[in-house]
Amino acid sequence: MRLCFASNNAHKLDEIRPLLPASVELVSLAAIGCEEELPETQDTLEGNARQKAEYVWNNYGVACFADDTGLEVTALNGEPGVYSARYAGPQRSAADNVQKLLQELRGRSDRSARFRTVVALVLPGGEVHEFAGAVEGTIINELRGQEGFGYDPVFCPIESNGRTFAEMSLPEKNAISHRSRAVAKLVHFLNQRLK
Repeated sequence: MRLCFASNNAHKLDEIRPLLPASVELVSLAAIGCEEELPETQDTLEGNARQKAEYVWNNYGVACFADDTGLEVTALNGEPGVYSARYAGPQRSAADNVQKLLQELRGRSDRSARFRTVVALVLPGGEVHEFAGAVEGTIINELRGQEGFGYDPVFCPIESNGRTFAEMSLPEKNAISHRSRAVAKLVHFLNQRLK
């Protein structure tokens, strides 16, 4: 089965590719000739994931899944949430986003947070399915680690023995991450469907 992942983010593609069934040929947006920016105008993770996947199906006729991920910080009333990628502005700078987050949390004792991912799958004919995954953790005061991307250097999952996502290898991160939990549900669904 040829399935497009509605992303050109090489990090995400590398994370997800080893999790999919061998019978699925995972292709990027570039591989199907989609070079335009996908619409992301909804105010929920679910809405954005579905909007992107349906856009690819409607415009390119390729079965597709898309994800949207947000970091939800308790002390900030769930922010940055759906705006995580552009928290510090439209330039989508990970470094700027992390610095803004740390500034917003300065002096706050509650640093609990969770990463949440929603995956929307659009199959031929327009059939839509959604899968969600989350991981609880805390935001630390300084950046630690060289792996991962985005907020990984400041997010410390509860089940990580005090390490940030950026201090874990990709297999270690995949074992507990929000994205891998959502993708595991997608994979289970595909395995059942492709039997």
